Amino acid sequence: MASSSTMLASSRPTASALLNRRGRPSNGFMRKRQLSLSVRASSPSSSSSSMAVAEPEGLKINSVPTKPFEGQRTGTSGLRKKVKVFMQENYLANWIQALFNSLPPEDYKNGVLVLGGDGRYFNQEAAQIIIKIAAGNGVGKILVGRDGLMSTPAVSAVIRKRKANGGFIMSASHNPGGPDYDWGIKFNYNSGQPAPESITDKIYGNTLSLSEIRMADIPDVDLSKLGVTEYGSFSVEVIDPVSDYLELMENVFDFELIRSLVLRSDFRFIFDAMHAVTGAYAKPIFVDSLGADLRSIANGVPLEDFGHGHPDPNLTYAKDLVDIMYSENAPNLGAASDGNTAHESLVGYTWKDDQVTLNIASELRSDMTHRDGDRNMILGRGFFVTPSDSVAIIAANAQDAIPYFQGGPKGLARSMPTSGALDCVAAKLNLPFFEVPTGWKFFGNLMDAGKLSICGEESFGTGSDHIREKDGIWAVLAWLSIIAYQNKDKKVGEKLISVSNVVKEHWATYGRNFFSRYDYEECKSDGANNMVEYLREMISKSKAGQNYGSYTLQFADDFTYTDPIDGTVVSKQGIRFVFSDGSRIIFRLSGTGSSGATVRIYIEQFEPDVSQHDMDAQTALKPLIEVSVRVERLSEISVLFLRWGHLKEAKMVGLKGLSSGLDGGDHGLVDTGSEVVEVVEGGSC
Repeated sequence: MASSSTMLASSRPTASALLNRRGRPSNGFMRKRQLSLSVRASSPSSSSSSMAVAEPEGLKINSVPTKPFEGQRTGTSGLRKKVKVFMQENYLANWIQALFNSLPPEDYKNGVLVLGGDGRYFNQEAAQIIIKIAAGNGVGKILVGRDGLMSTPAVSAVIRKRKANGGFIMSASHNPGGPDYDWGIKFNYNSGQPAPESITDKIYGNTLSLSEIRMADIPDVDLSKLGVTEYGSFSVEVIDPVSDYLELMENVFDFELIRSLVLRSDFRFIFDAMHAVTGAYAKPIFVDSLGADLRSIANGVPLEDFGHGHPDPNLTYAKDLVDIMYSENAPNLGAASDGNTAHESLVGYTWKDDQVTLNIASELRSDMTHRDGDRNMILGRGFFVTPSDSVAIIAANAQDAIPYFQGGPKGLARSMPTSGALDCVAAKLNLPFFEVPTGWKFFGNLMDAGKLSICGEESFGTGSDHIREKDGIWAVLAWLSIIAYQNKDKKVGEKLISVSNVVKEHWATYGRNFFSRYDYEECKSDGANNMVEYLREMISKSKAGQNYGSYTLQFADDFTYTDPIDGTVVSKQGIRFVFSDGSRIIFRLSGTGSSGATVRIYIEQFEPDVSQHDMDAQTALKPLIEVSVRVERLSEISVLFLRWGHLKEAKMVGLKGLSSGLDGGDHGLVDTGSEVVEVVEGGSC
């Protein structure tokens, strides 16, 4: 087939000459690899072949016979599976075709779609499949990031700026990458936000009855060069994945103010991209636009397998950054992006003679495994900013420090499990406040209705209505703006207001919300569901006024959310035990992994007394943790659901070299140095 190409004059950006902690080459924009992948009928026994069904304006469209795959249910974050699952013949193609079958024709016919991803293994091949099926279904144009790269926030930004009909995001977010690990795909609508449940439910229904895939007979597109390639009525434009996003950031923030901070001789900044997609954004934004030293960017080359590392901006996986920020001569501000999930570590406990013994890690831990640019971690010198505090502090300082909010935020919102720090800001500033289920899509309706400006989740997701996704680099720029504004009148040599100063001053004004999260990962779904059903039965019998130690129950429920914009009701979003002083214990199942279930336990306590604000979080929360274990009989339940699910290991991310204090005769969980395993009467199961 003849095609015409108009290539735009451009040169590939120079890769940052960085110290690569994993010993990989740092002289390329991203590592390239060739992998042959075919799309054929899904059944090995089928002898059907594709046949031409149409040639609109010279574009040959083939119908490829296929059969349904089980398990393609699309959740809040799209479809996530192991790479080897997606590499089955037609597996990805089936889902893409089911998506088009689920959309009204006017939402894509002759329209424009955006395509980008986090650079993980299989993205290059997947991009070609998506392009061909989009052409086969009548899409007019695809805008794809060079090399298939585009962060999740940037995809949302491009959709909104270019008034596209929607966009595909190739990312498994917080799951590891590589041929033996995870891959994912999701679709965002024309507002830039994830597709609503009304669409994702239709996608799943269509995956169960799919019989053909419509695919254009066109060659693979060279995604390494900027330019437009035309195939009849269909075209593909390879775009710079950074430029539209950078332009948006320049309109949101005062880059001159930030630059004045970054260029100070007494201020140092470090950003760890962790070999994920924000590496493609770090140099153009922080170095080229804001003047930071090139050495401020660590691990800035996106790699398909994260350089054999874990792309988690947290205290465990961003160890190099943490070591730097906790060193004697640490920079003033450190940040990492492409990861998620803060929690401290409940290492183990015993339950004997009606007594519970807790073994709690003494330092804050977090599990941030995203690499698609939508999450962030902020540190000062020897100081870690929790995600719940971070969004509250950004909201409290936004009107002064960030031009985009010079008229004041319209409203604030957080996910239900996130601490109430943001609630305190909303109350003091007299702003509308919303509590929504976990999932960024629940913020979108509020933003579109003009009721919400700044929002966040405890899982390191922070953002605003400038786009419809959480945005890691936005959060880093927000913190740079706050520090720059606080120090704008400081002369060189005067002591700068630090990250810890900002946080502690915020606590003094609003109070401190001590917060902790504990994860049981890769649990068998049946066992985890049985545990949740047990808790639901328990709350049905609970009564306000019941005393649990020094805590008095205000209410217990299974969180239900009614969208104030469209009236949509979402139920069973997490079991809450809320006490009269505002303390909370929350149990919730998470479904964002590619295998198994994750049980998350959240514990929070508000402390207005400034003299108590420097207390270790685990020390402050220990009485409430004891209540959670005793009242919920957590150790017994944990063993039961592990046994019911036939699970041998209950992994707690971030547990390395911690002693649980349990011995072989104890009945509970024990830390082995890298994971938590069940111990029942002297042996691990």
